[in-house]
Amino acid sequence: MQRDDLPAPVTGVLLTHFLTVRDVPRSRTFYADVLGGTVVLEENPCVIKLANGWIIMNPGGGPTPDKPDVTLQPPDDPNTASSFLNIRVADIDACYREWSAKGAEFLTPPIDRKAELRCYLRDPDGYLIEVGQATGMLEGVFADPPAGTR
Repeated sequence: MQRDDLPAPVTGVLLTHFLTVRDVPRSRTFYADVLGGTVVLEENPCVIKLANGWIIMNPGGGPTPDKPDVTLQPPDDPNTASSFLNIRVADIDACYREWSAKGAEFLTPPIDRKAELRCYLRDPDGYLIEVGQATGMLEGVFADPPAGTR
């Protein structure tokens, strides 16, 4: 294993995304085999290098000294989300075909949202993942404001 494989910057800041998962091997397989990530560490924690970022996974658990009032658990309701992973791709149609063939279950095919082409899928624990390709935003066309904000 090389230092570059780990989310350990020599200087500055590096962003990773931590997921609390029910079954580490199942989630590891999804992020490596379906989304094409590279397993850096198998467990404790599981670390997957995905494109230019990292997904870190561990099972849930109770408070620890550094987070004394926090319990980690996977999402209970897949239809309610407060955050999600956002993956940007160069060719959303190719990505949709490839990941679907590997078992990814998308909520819809890619949809043109003016600023981008976009679709969503869920990982094995129900985490929402947005997959998007910039289109209109490259030409100065941006998405409509959220409903009720005009």
